[in-house]
Amino acid sequence: MKDELAKKFFETYGQQPAATYFTPGRVNLIGEHIDYNGGLVFPCAITLGTWLCLAPNNDRILRFKSINFPEEAEIALQPAFKKDGSGWYNYPLGVFNEILKNFQIPVGFDLLYYGNIPIGSGLSSSASIEVVTAYAITAYLELDLDRLALVKLSKNVENEFIGLNSGIMDQFAVAFGEKDKAIVLNCDTLEYKLVDCDLGDHVLTIINTKKPRGLAESKYNERVSECQAALAALNTEITLHNLCELNTEKFALHSHLITDETILKRATHVIKENDRVSLAAKALSDGDLQEFGRLMYASHQSLKDLYEVTGKELDTVVEFCSGYADVTGARMTGAGFGGCAIAIVKKDAVDDFTEKLTAYYTEHIGYACEVYVSKIGNGATTI
Repeated sequence: MKDELAKKFFETYGQQPAATYFTPGRVNLIGEHIDYNGGLVFPCAITLGTWLCLAPNNDRILRFKSINFPEEAEIALQPAFKKDGSGWYNYPLGVFNEILKNFQIPVGFDLLYYGNIPIGSGLSSSASIEVVTAYAITAYLELDLDRLALVKLSKNVENEFIGLNSGIMDQFAVAFGEKDKAIVLNCDTLEYKLVDCDLGDHVLTIINTKKPRGLAESKYNERVSECQAALAALNTEITLHNLCELNTEKFALHSHLITDETILKRATHVIKENDRVSLAAKALSDGDLQEFGRLMYASHQSLKDLYEVTGKELDTVVEFCSGYADVTGARMTGAGFGGCAIAIVKKDAVDDFTEKLTAYYTEHIGYACEVYVSKIGNGATTI
């Protein structure tokens, strides 16, 4: 891949790249819509991701080009930037904007991106672009920013520059991921631990519903607001900074404070899903795939009934999986509203699973889904 991108970079810019970097996408094994509620999530990096080749230029111009998108941009270096329409290059542009708050950038850059993460699929293509840019510029200019600082910087881009009220999980997972390990991350304290992810005779499959989701235009921010409303209601009697400070038992003592039925459903999902993360991490660590699978299905049902973020496409995938003998567990992953599901499938059944799921999905939805087998890979790195 590196040689192919170097050739494309030369064709594009007339020079060889000075360096090449890679940052993966991620799936969240369980713990959905928890990160902005200060709870536990359980993501892992995948082997799909974003490559970035770059070289400095003396024109003091940032040139953004991608093999995946037709939009290009040439923007002169300046003290600060503003979001420019809806083009993909706003994600790396926002990274430069954040870096310039604390550092000088002495040269322009020619940048060429390539990603094999399906766009809009819920596998964190945006976080992958943000982190690979932050990692690359920091490494190339030898800036004093550690990996956690890059994660926080990239989250600021998503929240402030792009305008999406997401939590820190995506950026953290694609930066800190390790091969064959999942991450239990406390999104409030940022404490984390790595859990061995030995699936034995099973593999992680990713099912792309092919229904894209524009997160900033979706109901994602609405769910954030609903959780804030639940927190405000609870704080009339107790003091909480985040919903996930409560477990299921403590929540039962105070849930009467939430009088709006919809807000109560949202909060109930968050509290119970947060508890499921700890149980799932223990199950996976113990090698109990049956229990892990049960928790995956419970998570999806909660996201469907209480959080209402699944939709027909994701539900159709999980419905098929629940009736397929060689699937241990399945659920939507990411924010929902389309995007991807994941399933734990026996290795020797993957081809049959793919064929039958695709036929079932096409019959019910009207077009085919895509199935990928992914390994659990490393986070941001220099190639």
